[in-house]
Amino acid sequence: MEGQRVAAFFDFDRTLVEVESGRIGMEWLREHGMLPTGFLIRVLAASYLHKIHLISDERMVRTMLTFYRGRRLVDFQRGSEEFYVGYLKPHIAPNILAKLNFHREEGHLLVLISGSLRYLLEPVVKDLGFHVLFCTDLEEGDDGLLTGRSKGPICVSENKKLFTLKLAELEELDLAKSYAYGNDMVDLHLLELVGNPYVVEPNAPLEEVARQRSWPVLTYR
Repeated sequence: MEGQRVAAFFDFDRTLVEVESGRIGMEWLREHGMLPTGFLIRVLAASYLHKIHLISDERMVRTMLTFYRGRRLVDFQRGSEEFYVGYLKPHIAPNILAKLNFHREEGHLLVLISGSLRYLLEPVVKDLGFHVLFCTDLEEGDDGLLTGRSKGPICVSENKKLFTLKLAELEELDLAKSYAYGNDMVDLHLLELVGNPYVVEPNAPLEEVARQRSWPVLTYR
C-alpha cells in the first residue's frame, strides 16, 4: 500500500552546510598537531586519486577512518558540540535552512543522511530538529578502542538508497511526494528515489544530470 507520510532528506556536506565537515575537522587536527605525518600523506594521495576518479567515495571515507584507529570515541564526542557551534554552524546555507524550516512547518519527517560521522552530526540533529539520522558509525573493538573501520555501511551512494528504502517501509513514506537535497553524484541514488529532488550548488556531473532531468537547482544564498 502506498505510504501517506512525506519526508525530506538532506545531505550535509556542501548541501546543508557550504563546506566539507571532514575537511574542516582534519584542518583543525592538523593545526593542533594531532595528524600523524604518515596518515596525512595517505589522505593527500587518496584525495588526488579520488579527484581523478580512480578510487570511490566509499574508499576515500575508509581511508579517512584509519585516523581513528587506537583512539577512544568518547574523546571525540566530548568536543563535538563545541566543534559544531564554532566551526560548522556558521556555514549552514541560508537557503537550505529555509527549506528545512518549510518542511518542518509542513509536518514532514526530517531526515539527515550523510557519509559523515555520527559524533559530528548528532549536535546538528539536536540543534536543527531532525527526526532521523543516517550516517557513518565508527567501530569499537573489545578493548574499547576504535578500530579505524566503520561499524556497518558507509552512508554514501547506493547505501543512501538502501537506508531510504528501509525507512520508507518502516514509516510508510510516500516517496513520490517526498523531497531530497544533495550536491554530488553520491547523492544520485537518493535523489532518484523521490518525486521532488533538488540539487544544491551541484558539481559538474550532477549539474548535467539535473539539466537533463529538469531538476531544480538551488544556491546556498
